[in-house]
Amino acid sequence: MNNSTDHLYNLLPVIYRQRDAEQGYPLRDLLRIINQQVNVIQTDISQLYENWFIETCEDWVVPYIGDLIGYEPVHEAGEPGDIITLQGRQRNQILIPRRELANTIRYRRRKGTLALLELLAHDVAGWSARAVEFYKLLSWTQHLNHLRLSQGRTVDLRQGDILEKLDSPFDEIAHTVDIRRIQSPYDQGRYNIPHVGVFIWRLKTYSVTKTPACCLEEVSPNCYTFSILGHDTPLYNLPQPETEPTHIAEEINLPVSIRRRALEIDKQKYLETGESLYYGENKSFYIWLGTPAGTPFNLRSLPYDKIIPADLSDWQYQPPLDMVAVDPVLGRIVFPSRQLPKGGVWVYYHYAFSTDMGGAEYHRTLLQPSAHIVYQVGKQEEFISINQAFDRWQSDYAENPNEEKYRQAVIEITDSGVYTERFDWYLQINQSLQLRAANRKRPVIRLLDYQAETTDALHITLQGGNRVSLDGLLIMGRGVQIQREILDFLPSDDTFKDTENTPVKIRIRHSTLVPGWSLHCDCEPKRPAESSLELYNLKGHLEITHSIIGSIKVHQDQVQTDPISIHISDSVVDATHTEREAIDAPGSALAHASLIIERCTVFGKILTHSIKLAENSIFNGCITVARRQQGCMRFCYVTPDSRTPRRYNCQPDLVQQAASEDLKEVEISRVRPQFHSTRYGNPTYCQLSRSCAEEIKRGADDQSEMGVFHDLYQPQREANLRARLDEYTTVAMETGIIYVS
Repeated sequence: MNNSTDHLYNLLPVIYRQRDAEQGYPLRDLLRIINQQVNVIQTDISQLYENWFIETCEDWVVPYIGDLIGYEPVHEAGEPGDIITLQGRQRNQILIPRRELANTIRYRRRKGTLALLELLAHDVAGWSARAVEFYKLLSWTQHLNHLRLSQGRTVDLRQGDILEKLDSPFDEIAHTVDIRRIQSPYDQGRYNIPHVGVFIWRLKTYSVTKTPACCLEEVSPNCYTFSILGHDTPLYNLPQPETEPTHIAEEINLPVSIRRRALEIDKQKYLETGESLYYGENKSFYIWLGTPAGTPFNLRSLPYDKIIPADLSDWQYQPPLDMVAVDPVLGRIVFPSRQLPKGGVWVYYHYAFSTDMGGAEYHRTLLQPSAHIVYQVGKQEEFISINQAFDRWQSDYAENPNEEKYRQAVIEITDSGVYTERFDWYLQINQSLQLRAANRKRPVIRLLDYQAETTDALHITLQGGNRVSLDGLLIMGRGVQIQREILDFLPSDDTFKDTENTPVKIRIRHSTLVPGWSLHCDCEPKRPAESSLELYNLKGHLEITHSIIGSIKVHQDQVQTDPISIHISDSVVDATHTEREAIDAPGSALAHASLIIERCTVFGKILTHSIKLAENSIFNGCITVARRQQGCMRFCYVTPDSRTPRRYNCQPDLVQQAASEDLKEVEISRVRPQFHSTRYGNPTYCQLSRSCAEEIKRGADDQSEMGVFHDLYQPQREANLRARLDEYTTVAMETGIIYVS
């Protein structure tokens, strides 16, 4: 295919082109129009050829290729969605995985093998897995002539590593027979002859690359945490690929948290062979020490033989001189009290979370205007601070006020460092600013209490027509304040008046505004009552997507202005307690805002003017809406006694209607959402518990779960995997799914 606009014209003999040039190129212009349609036909023909193959075909072709090889979709997981919508295409990718169809024939040839079950979990559901035959862990007397050394062994109190793995996916100790069925939905059994368990890890690991560790001065100047927020975070293994198709996954191949004893064994192996599984720049974690004038690029690495794996639960262990204690379970570091790291400590490590959300080092699409100028900030860039880049932009704009690209600036942070600065920015009329992290980077903006007489938030003052975007950032220490400048008088220029009335637009995407500003070691917020985002007199639109944010305060004139439009999707709004206000207006009964909330989890009360639409969301707090006649709430969990617009297929309304008077309270309590953790900083933050009611886990409009993890389609993944495990195991085997995370 040739996309040149003059491809057909260039095929003509030179004599015709010469005559065409003499007459002003009418033939060339005609052939350009024809060439556009030729390119369309060529593109369609090329795509039809690509659609012959599962690796290159379009998504809508995947089910048809499945029909050719006898692939049957799992109807229990739900019917395919509409391919026209983005949500429908995402759902279809889960219901009919391309990876599974590509390997279906290979699966049939390997039917009944143990390693195939792990492969099915990865290809069908996208989960990491380890398959275990429980009959090998049964306690029985062996014949001396036919010893099975891999059989479960009796307890040996001297083998601490084996004892630590008791009842885990890596258990090696013999058990008595468990007569409960492994597929029981109520009380799952494990150790029996036909039972095979597929242990599932749903959490994903994310890296944090060369960022400062947090010194806990309130504990001791020699105590550090890997997390810059100062909370305990377990260090996770960076999964290593399996080299053999018949290999059964081990700890090093799975996204598991690193055990203290496993790190101790790994260090001993390093001292003997010089090879490490966990420690190193391309491994699971690494530590650097700075020089007294240290920067992130003038560091010396901490040798592995200087590290002591230790239990630092109470910060009581003190390592000897020239050694450093590391607790991988809590993510803590302790130096000798007489050898403090004067130049600071930098770390690289992995943590776990459910999906790509908030400020983190994962791939995300960068959005930017067509005409713009980029100012890069980093320790090795032209600008080493964010304010330097902003000041340069304002200077360039003053010199070139009529050039479009200087109106729209992108300040991009190119590393995962910590930027401790004061922000008080003022944007000119019609200026656009995007403050973002580079792709796969997670910079931290740390706001401190500099001023005693006023607040120290990230403060931005806007005028008419401004656009502001925060993208890929983690903001801690204080909140973000955005206000519209109110002029005492307007110039007589009509153009200025029209511009001043132009709405502003604010976008927060893939960012974290830490709920409670910062964290204690146990993930409890330090300032739970403080807000993460404050809006003052804004006329315009706020969009929040794929982010984690604390409470939102709206300061808006309810008499002279219309309600501000707030659209929140695929995000968490966390007021740190269900009795605190997640969205409200201090000093007023209600926030002067109109909300659209899609696929979100909200902890806290919502007090607002109106809700245009709320769908597939969990509201863990009372809702009070002034305009009940406007808007709709559909397929949501709404706390009882809430005042909302009309509701459709919401809980606990449905169970209340179906239950008798005596059971209504019981049913309301049963369908209340249950989470593994409601504290930001924990790996299972906002993840629905296994004991949560099915009405919540499959309560969305497409039978996925309500809340922020709706688009993971975990009920569909589980239904698909259960069906495939039954299909590819022998009659004598009974396979069950066991969730580890």
